[in-house]
Amino acid sequence: MKRSIRLVLLSSLLLIMAFLTFYQWKDHVQAEGEGKQVYIIPVENTVERGMVSFLQRTTNEAIEEGADHIIFEIDTPGGRVDAAGSIGELLAGLDIPNTAFIASRAYSAGSYIALSTDQIYMKPQATVGASGVINSDGTAADKKAQSAWISAMVSAAEANGRDPLYARAMADSNVDLPKYGAAEGEFLTLGPSEAVEVGYAEGIVKDRVELLNEIGFSNAKVVETSPTLAENFARFLTHPVVIPILLSIASLGLVVELYSPGFGIPGIMGVLSLVLFFYGHIVAGLAGYEAIILLVLGIGLIVAELFLPGGIAGIAGIAAVVTSLMLSSADMGHMAMSIGIALLITIIVSIILVKKIGFERGFFRHVILNDSTSAEKGYVSTMNRLELIGMEGETITPLRPSGTALIDEERMDVVSEGSFIGANQPVKIVKIEGARVVVRAVN
Repeated sequence: MKRSIRLVLLSSLLLIMAFLTFYQWKDHVQAEGEGKQVYIIPVENTVERGMVSFLQRTTNEAIEEGADHIIFEIDTPGGRVDAAGSIGELLAGLDIPNTAFIASRAYSAGSYIALSTDQIYMKPQATVGASGVINSDGTAADKKAQSAWISAMVSAAEANGRDPLYARAMADSNVDLPKYGAAEGEFLTLGPSEAVEVGYAEGIVKDRVELLNEIGFSNAKVVETSPTLAENFARFLTHPVVIPILLSIASLGLVVELYSPGFGIPGIMGVLSLVLFFYGHIVAGLAGYEAIILLVLGIGLIVAELFLPGGIAGIAGIAAVVTSLMLSSADMGHMAMSIGIALLITIIVSIILVKKIGFERGFFRHVILNDSTSAEKGYVSTMNRLELIGMEGETITPLRPSGTALIDEERMDVVSEGSFIGANQPVKIVKIEGARVVVRAVN
């Protein structure tokens, strides 16, 4: 009996201990991430200067709200190297722990952003790499740009404890890694399993919920961020392909407006394109009010050149406009190329308009003299008195060879045919050349 009581008591004690252990474990699991706050910031589409502005705003918001962790959800084909560099500097300065969650692809600039985070998780179908530098025309960048980019990729990997070999292989096709499908001449691209194997990813997760469980924030408050309408619009307007289009439309619209009566659709399109260009760059944090002031000043000087002699105002106006565009750009080379494209298109269209329309229409009709004095319109510079030919008279003064003669009781300035003719000598008109009356001595 006593033995049975002891067995019951022991079993009860074990059950209580097991229950307490389970309760404490359950409490710990439920408390994992409870009261914490996680910010989720998307890194999607092309990496450009507008994305930099968006990430600055959202990370500052996370800092102000006291976020405990930031997840960067990455799905990008890459983009501008300078924008990626700015984002890398932003991530390097973050004191908040952060994770890159590659939802689909992190190529080129996207791979650099992922390597700049504290840890990386990937979806089963995601890829990372293919980070060679190419120009906007699709050609390979020069050796200097490639070297700088390779160094940046290697530094990002080393800063977060990753083997730099694979970062180099992503950006340098000369690295030979046939095991991972990147023989010499190919850029390295890693899938999830390969990324975990080489230490470029901490794990593979199928969704955000699983990711939060993995990083210990399953019960944390999740704050999702997204670009505002203005930020999305600014990202579109600062896209490397859109910039030369906007500048071309602006210059074309203003040139065509010069050939159009009044102020119509071409002028409105030109002004609107300039407004959109500077709006996008101001929202993206690239342009300041000094650029706007220079633009307005430049346009004013160009207009003034139409009414002022010398050409100085026009040259100063063009310089002011170009400087304002350059001040609004993060990449002087790309902006110079965009301005060159717009200028070339404008010159071609201007030549066509001059040949087809001339200067008789639009604004030019107010500043260019089109009236002419022709005989058909009744204008004559002098009286052409051909009826005087053959008439005779007498010289009043000697002709050496010019002088004065009296012809049909009219004093005239005459010229001898070549020889000297004295005063009071009979002469005959033999030729009329405008106002010039030629006479010959009569024997």
